[in-house]
Amino acid sequence: MEKAAWDPGALLELSGYYWRTCSLHAGIKLDVFSIIGSRRMSAEAVARSLNAGRDGVGRLLDALAAMGLLAKNGGEYANTEASGKYLCTQSSEYIGWMIMHHHHLLPSWARLDEAVVSGGPLDYTTAESRQKWRECFLKGMHTNARLQAPRVAEVLELSGRKKLLDMGGGPGTYAIHFCQATPGLSAEVFDLPDARPVAEENIAAAGLSGRIGFQEGDFHEDAVSGCFDVVWLSHILHGEGPQTCRELVSKAISVLEPGGRILVQDFILDDSLDSPEFPALFSLNMLAVTRAGRAYCESEIRDILAGAGASDIERLSFSSPTGAGIMSGIAR
Repeated sequence: MEKAAWDPGALLELSGYYWRTCSLHAGIKLDVFSIIGSRRMSAEAVARSLNAGRDGVGRLLDALAAMGLLAKNGGEYANTEASGKYLCTQSSEYIGWMIMHHHHLLPSWARLDEAVVSGGPLDYTTAESRQKWRECFLKGMHTNARLQAPRVAEVLELSGRKKLLDMGGGPGTYAIHFCQATPGLSAEVFDLPDARPVAEENIAAAGLSGRIGFQEGDFHEDAVSGCFDVVWLSHILHGEGPQTCRELVSKAISVLEPGGRILVQDFILDDSLDSPEFPALFSLNMLAVTRAGRAYCESEIRDILAGAGASDIERLSFSSPTGAGIMSGIAR
């Protein structure tokens, strides 16, 4: 991918881009897209719904219209096709939970310079803020996985596999899609207790309660029950340091039958560590919000898999706009 050509104008645009980001976040946090829904509304009407002042609401709506997220005509505002599809809670394709997850990361990014100097995050969170972060994260994970899982299921070719472990599977979205795509496959989702209600609701809605179970546990400390012929770890390694990654992959492989397959999806850097752009930026995000997390390059993931006893390690032919890739290995 060609690098951007930087000049003063482009640099200043980049520097002020957070104005657009924060305008979007405010629109989602105040739920103005859902308030408008399929109607046309004036700023006064939206302000009344929010019990807010007309001036501030009008400025936000105008900014969102300028960004192309709302359409303004004759003093009234309407959703565009995109905002109606992705930013209204009434839509099945709503992505606002992940946007709110990004919103909760903003305080950490605002102090990124301090995290770089200190080598880790600054703990300013409260129990309430951590709970909100976790809620948005789980729902955002479901949204992202739902959009990507059908493509992933096609690439994995799980036909013939009987039992899958979705380790750290959160809302269970991948397990659901894998079972839907693979006749005869059952699954277990292993994650913290707070993920269970979300996962079981999603599993029941998909009509798969008889094929997908949920095991409560902390994969750092607790053992996984059962024996599997495929283990899926999606976006787990980037939250951990190298030693913990080795331990988690070893734990995953330990519950695989000989010949079982381990699959790791994550934001994978090139071995030079400076591309693709999204994994490189995501590695900074992990510096700002975790104690040891980072993005890993392909050779590092290969070494982690090999060190845990996997053979036939390969990177699958799969890519996403965010640089997510999938590595595969076979348990000896």
